[in-house]
Amino acid sequence: MRVAIAGGGSVGTAIAAELHHNGHDVLVIERDPDLVSRLRDELDVTWVAADACEVSSLDAAGLATVDVVVAATGDDEDNLVVSLLAKQEFAVPRVVARVNHPKNQWLFTESWGVDVSVSTPQLLTALVEEAVSVGALVRLLRFEGGSAHLVEVTLADDSPAAGVTVADLGIPRDATIVAVVRDDRLIVPRGDTRLAVGDEVLVLVTAEAEDTVQQLLIGG
Repeated sequence: MRVAIAGGGSVGTAIAAELHHNGHDVLVIERDPDLVSRLRDELDVTWVAADACEVSSLDAAGLATVDVVVAATGDDEDNLVVSLLAKQEFAVPRVVARVNHPKNQWLFTESWGVDVSVSTPQLLTALVEEAVSVGALVRLLRFEGGSAHLVEVTLADDSPAAGVTVADLGIPRDATIVAVVRDDRLIVPRGDTRLAVGDEVLVLVTAEAEDTVQQLLIGG
């Protein structure tokens, strides 16, 4: 997979190093030429000293050939511009954008070319809630401009889903159970998978179906 990363700061370089280690073809676009010169010897990926907010720079870097763009700069405005250009000008199949300030989260949608937005404060909050919440729906990740979420529910003693098979739950068409974690073991659910108290149930769900899923797994 060919991945272009806009931003050569600590976040961008960490992503680049991990993707490179996993065997992907990585391109990093960073506007500071001194930073590029310094990091080129440290990280063996393709480096381009250019402004990722300019169409000509992205074109010269070969953005039309990449599978994924990661807008990982420390500026939300820049990340939105990069995302929009990647999607509209170069038809990049998947655009992932970093959200630096949670108050700007609402801007990172399909209208700005963003397929997936990642907000570190929001993610940390979700992980804290996921660790301590039983019998509550926790949003872990948002997809497709906010129309779909990955949510987690740890089934409490009084959960109406405890002892019920996935096929009999009545999960709406706009939702699907993608995984169940039980006693630190990952279960890929099938129709005959029977849920139990203490199960961590991961559900991909649209906003419209979220209330129904909550009723099925939590009750009330």
